[in-house]
Amino acid sequence: MTEIANIQTKIYEIRGQKVMLDFDLAELYEVETRVLNQAVKRNLDIFPVDFMFQLTVSEWEDNSSQFVMSSRKHRGSLYLPFAFTEHGVTMLASVLKSTKARQTSIAIVRAFIALKLFVLNYKDLAEKLQFLESKYDKQFKDVYDAINFLLQHDNQATVQKQRKRIGYKNQ
Repeated sequence: MTEIANIQTKIYEIRGQKVMLDFDLAELYEVETRVLNQAVKRNLDIFPVDFMFQLTVSEWEDNSSQFVMSSRKHRGSLYLPFAFTEHGVTMLASVLKSTKARQTSIAIVRAFIALKLFVLNYKDLAEKLQFLESKYDKQFKDVYDAINFLLQHDNQATVQKQRKRIGYKNQ
């Protein structure tokens, strides 16, 4: 699995945002989760809520099935993970200050960009399909209506042929 593909498996959608969790980031940066969180807490001023937020108990429980949880057993509801948006991940490189952190941040940003491009391409494709469906559904609807009309008239003709005539017969 390529590095970007590996990183993309660690991007989740929480609160309508694409985020990465502290324990996954710690693994990528090759530091302990505790060390990563300490560095963040010492620099909270550069992590506003649109860069980072802490999961609620219900978010943690609801989404934990998505996460590969080696850290779940070490983490109760007392220590809820932090979720970092793309911008928050970028800021991590500045607080961790290592070559590995800078290289990892670049790879993570590339993964977010690739994900955005995929979503944009998917959206364009979905719009094109919807256009084609609406265009050709109308044409096919006309064909289906014509076929149904013919079938109904054919059935009525068959019924009329089978009908027993009543009244006077000419001999």
